[in-house]
Amino acid sequence: MNNGKEQSTPAGKPCPPSAAHEEFQLLHFSKLVNRRIRRDQTNQKNGHLTDLVFRLSEPYPEAVGIYIEHGKGYPSELIPWEKVVRIEEEAIFITPREDGQPYPKFVDQKGWILLNEHLMGQTILDTDGRRTEVVNDVHLLYSKGRMILVHVDISFNGFLRRWGLERFVSGRDQLISWRYVQPLSVEDHTKDIVTLSVTREQAMELPSEDLADALEVLSGDGQQAMFSALDPEKAAEVLVEAEPRAKRQLIAFLTEEKARLVLARMSVPHIADLFSVLPHQKVTELLRCLTPARATRVEAVLSGRDVLASTLMTPRYVAFGKDARVGEVLHALRTGPREHKNITYLYIVAGEEKSLLGVVDLRDLVAAPEDASLGDLMVAPVVSADQHALRESLMELFTKYHFRLLPVVDAYDHLLGVVRYKDIMQGAKIEFPK
Repeated sequence: MNNGKEQSTPAGKPCPPSAAHEEFQLLHFSKLVNRRIRRDQTNQKNGHLTDLVFRLSEPYPEAVGIYIEHGKGYPSELIPWEKVVRIEEEAIFITPREDGQPYPKFVDQKGWILLNEHLMGQTILDTDGRRTEVVNDVHLLYSKGRMILVHVDISFNGFLRRWGLERFVSGRDQLISWRYVQPLSVEDHTKDIVTLSVTREQAMELPSEDLADALEVLSGDGQQAMFSALDPEKAAEVLVEAEPRAKRQLIAFLTEEKARLVLARMSVPHIADLFSVLPHQKVTELLRCLTPARATRVEAVLSGRDVLASTLMTPRYVAFGKDARVGEVLHALRTGPREHKNITYLYIVAGEEKSLLGVVDLRDLVAAPEDASLGDLMVAPVVSADQHALRESLMELFTKYHFRLLPVVDAYDHLLGVVRYKDIMQGAKIEFPK
């Protein structure tokens, strides 16, 4: 972790948040699970701690009770936190009810989280945008009768403690302050989402591969909330990277309007790849979200018939005339509406019919003098695909030349569109109906 949000501390000796304490205990939740609950004074057994219930509050969540499961056939029990007398190494002591009866059955409430059920083992996305981590333990501060959640621990030490292997703990814990761990909340959903995640803005910066991996391990509600928070462009990228089971889960969350926006940002091969793992009824619904022309192209891919380059291509490419200067082209690219990640090659064309003259790699453009013309930089002739070329031919071209894009032309070398390496090679994995 970076940005000063991660703390490394000697194993078993984590640092508390700055505050004035007379007496306090720093506790690992993994060491409290299954600890014996005893009634104060009488020392009578009252079961084992199954979970701790916290209320989400600022700046730190605060404990509201101890959740106990007594086994099959016996109701659960929620012991209010104010009834906790003290916490000792071997047991937690509580004040029993005056009537001697068990405390009421646990009933979940809005804004509550259970540490064992909702946090332990859950995925947290690193704010540096490069890694996903797992919550292996939760760090608690107990002082003057109150308990608050102060850190989550992503270290291997936490993993060892969870499995009772504390004797192997070494080095330092890796603690993230709760202030930097934000439960995801999405306006479209009324149920609280307690799965850990980064903010919506940070999620947009994560590589789509990492985000897809993280979504696949989240629970249904957490997965729904995170995916719904993505803008259409990012959601489309995640759908491309997700495994088939996750594709089915994620697409089920989308409203018709959101589905229309997401599919509009996906290529025809990727839409076909998505549809190939969905139930027929869902495919029928989603086809209505496409323009008639795109729906026809997607159906052609799904049919298993020979698929042409003109069906698989996209019109998203960058083209300029050969007299354009490097400086003005770079300015146009930096200030224009195009997504920078979609710019790989610049195609040099002539006339309204866009006769293909050459190609310039973006890397060569950036390194060239600003007064150089694209005609000076372009490579010609251009390796291209005929609009009637089949998918197999496109795959052979990509395998031979290792290009990221291939221009698609007609019989007169007019530029019609481009096919992407990712679209063709990933689309080749589609299992067509026989």
